[in-house]
Amino acid sequence: MDNNQLEFEGQSTPSQEGYTIFSNARFAGFWMRFWAYLLDLIVIGSIDRIVINPIFRATGLDLHSGDFFAPITIFTAITFYGYFVLMTKFFGQTLGKMVFGLRVIDLRGEKLTWSSVLFREWIGRFISTFIIILYVVVAFLPKKQGIHDLFADTAVVHEP
Repeated sequence: MDNNQLEFEGQSTPSQEGYTIFSNARFAGFWMRFWAYLLDLIVIGSIDRIVINPIFRATGLDLHSGDFFAPITIFTAITFYGYFVLMTKFFGQTLGKMVFGLRVIDLRGEKLTWSSVLFREWIGRFISTFIIILYVVVAFLPKKQGIHDLFADTAVVHEP
């Protein structure tokens, strides 16, 4: 089995819209995704404090600037988005999703592509971060998709 795909014992069928329907897939709801996201934030914060902050202290750069384009803001944003993009692309899940047994899948049944991962994890998450209420959409959609999942034709499921 590929790291970016789930096999659901041959029970997937293509629909008229070209999407694959996984008959026994359990889509991950808001709270499971929320706890996984919190764990991911702890991991990212730890990476920033272990790697980025000491480098900034050693070079004398400001760690507490409130500017949007301050070097510390840019580097922590790179850590944040890089973590989600690279973990999702190469493993189909972040460390938080691994702990909670969740995985990102492509609804067409294909391997996650760079374009879908970048759109989901970078652009979609950027939009959802500024309009936080968009994360709540997960609780109301049938496949438990966030706005970023809708953009990228992905979903988060419980691993079998």
